Amino acid sequence: MPQFCANLTMLFNEVEFLDRFEKAAKAGFKGVEYLFPYAWKKEELVEKLGTHGLSQVLHNLPAGDWNAGERGIACIPGREAEFQEGVGRAIEYAKSLKCPQLNCLVGLTPKNVPAETVRQTLVANLRFAAAALQKEGIRLLVEALNDRDVPGFYLVRTADVQALIKDVGHSNVYVQYDVYHMQIMEGNLTQTIRANLGQIAHIQIADNPGRNEPGTGEINFANLFKSIDAVGYRGWIGCEYKPAGKTEDGLKWIEQLSN
Repeated sequence: MPQFCANLTMLFNEVEFLDRFEKAAKAGFKGVEYLFPYAWKKEELVEKLGTHGLSQVLHNLPAGDWNAGERGIACIPGREAEFQEGVGRAIEYAKSLKCPQLNCLVGLTPKNVPAETVRQTLVANLRFAAAALQKEGIRLLVEALNDRDVPGFYLVRTADVQALIKDVGHSNVYVQYDVYHMQIMEGNLTQTIRANLGQIAHIQIADNPGRNEPGTGEINFANLFKSIDAVGYRGWIGCEYKPAGKTEDGLKWIEQLSN
């Protein structure tokens, strides 16, 4: 059976963020992830994890001004110092939270910048991050996002991520595979996961359309979960979806689709 973790940015929005840890534990989750921890003190988050017996599975590197529409800065020339500072901050949090992996949202492709310059900037930034994280025993993940929800995002397909990893040329860079985004961009989920299994360190899920819980859309999650088990994936699966109603009411899918 897959090992699911609750994405606290998306789930249990009925309560304030710091109260979602308790909600996740009571719902049976053993691990949590969320976009960013930086608005809270490390000590607060550590206490919540410990009190409720939860593992911190994943969070992202700082991604620029999120509220202004930025979705990462790794591919933006001129912001290398800010990126490197963000890597250091992320490592501080990850070490405190005992988080084994960090995801890098690489950003929207900057306009009026030569493609070669964008690529060189991104590759250099990821090499820096991969090396810095490796020293601390933390994996660096990179993911593709669909260009309908996030127009202009630099990576939009699994092949894009794999090509970037090849260019970076560092052993500490892995794929974060998001089922929702990749169903929109390329489909063929089970075969793609199987073909890229050696590089996939984390999987996230939501159904399509709507980005709601599994069983509400077109994806055959019962088959997908069986396939993920069959190919030997042993990592976490992050529940990064928008509940169609109250979070707890929508969790019946775990028993229905994953056994």
